[in-house]
Amino acid sequence: MANDTLRTAPWWRDVTAQQWTIFAIASAAWLFDILDQRIFSVVRIPALSALMDLPGGDLQVQATAKVATALMLIGTGVGGLVGGAMGDRHGRARLLTHSITLYAIATALTAVVQTADQMIALRFVSGLSFGAVFGLAAAIITETAPPTARLAMLALLQVMSAVGNVLAAVIKLQVDALAVAGIIDMENVWRVMFLIGGAPILLAVISARKLRETETWLRLKQQGALPKSAMNAYAEIFRHPVERRNLYFGTAISASGIIGLWAIGEYAIDLQDVIFTTYYRADHSAAAAAILVAQTKNWAYILQMIGGGLGMACFGWAAERFGRRATFIATFLAAFVTTALAYWQMQSPADAYWMMPIMYFFQLGLLAGFSIYLPELFSARYRGTGISFAYNVGRFAAAGGSFFSALMTTHVFAGLASPLPLRYSAIVMCSIFLFGAAASYFTPETKGVPLRD
Repeated sequence: MANDTLRTAPWWRDVTAQQWTIFAIASAAWLFDILDQRIFSVVRIPALSALMDLPGGDLQVQATAKVATALMLIGTGVGGLVGGAMGDRHGRARLLTHSITLYAIATALTAVVQTADQMIALRFVSGLSFGAVFGLAAAIITETAPPTARLAMLALLQVMSAVGNVLAAVIKLQVDALAVAGIIDMENVWRVMFLIGGAPILLAVISARKLRETETWLRLKQQGALPKSAMNAYAEIFRHPVERRNLYFGTAISASGIIGLWAIGEYAIDLQDVIFTTYYRADHSAAAAAILVAQTKNWAYILQMIGGGLGMACFGWAAERFGRRATFIATFLAAFVTTALAYWQMQSPADAYWMMPIMYFFQLGLLAGFSIYLPELFSARYRGTGISFAYNVGRFAAAGGSFFSALMTTHVFAGLASPLPLRYSAIVMCSIFLFGAAASYFTPETKGVPLRD
């Protein structure tokens, strides 16, 4: 009877105050990581338009935005690969604090750039710190959370990314309202947004004071079982047959989902910019239309993040009910259908209000799957290295996908009327979701399998 009571009790009752503190810091690091990335996403077109002195719909601005995004993703890939392995060697809590500090400073400095090149350079530097956060945070939570709460807390880690996304949109609405009221210039909205993005420096101070290394990591250190160096961690993981196999599987599905999010879903906001501008200029002045476009994009974004948050929560439930592999296959296939439909048929704000939440329900649901599944694939000795490698190779692949998407937009489909180049390049890219579904079929099932030390 006692065991039955333990099994049916809510998972959060098993979490201690100290474990909640660790979760709060690690998940907040990921929340603000996503917040700062999203700030770039929502203001990159007006920022580059101002810096390049060209209209936001100009293909050169659109292509430069994709290049800037791709270079930020390359930075996240490099930072993740190095940061995860260094965390396994030198301490994940320490590396997480350093990462928060760097992305806060780099984002704040973006507020004062004078050229597009300066903005792109700082986005790359920001990416170096963005990349390390997820693997470090996931490893810390995995090794700290009680077994009964681990899946839920890892799913909540990714839900925090949706919170960060929504928070960025809410901040944008408030800053836009200040601009409409004449308190700040409309042309400086993007600068104010980047300045706000420096606020996580306060979290870095809290992390430095409160976050400590996990008992698992300290035990490995005491036993002399840590990797000898960051490079040694990769050499060892590739020599170990089980770790190497899991690394390949984890990387394949992560790359598929991250390409889908960053090289396809990410640019829906750029498509909306073109569609909404045409829609509102039919009945409003250019100035009034610009305000309505910004407000509508923000509301569409909030709705899509609500959909994404629900998708993350549902993925965790489905993964526990039906298994990780079946849930990944179904979610990849649904992402293919809903993303292609959104890019093909979106014509108005009303379309965006229902299409975007459904599309992101499945796209962000996949990310919750990565936070649950990747830590389960690797032993404690290589957990940070394995998670970071799988997740950040996906970011490299997404950077390549962004360059490929930009090429299709400006060359393959360039002769078509706007916004058809944006539509068709995204629909072609949706094939990556089918690859993800196929790769998921061959991945090992980890449901009910204990973590490996």
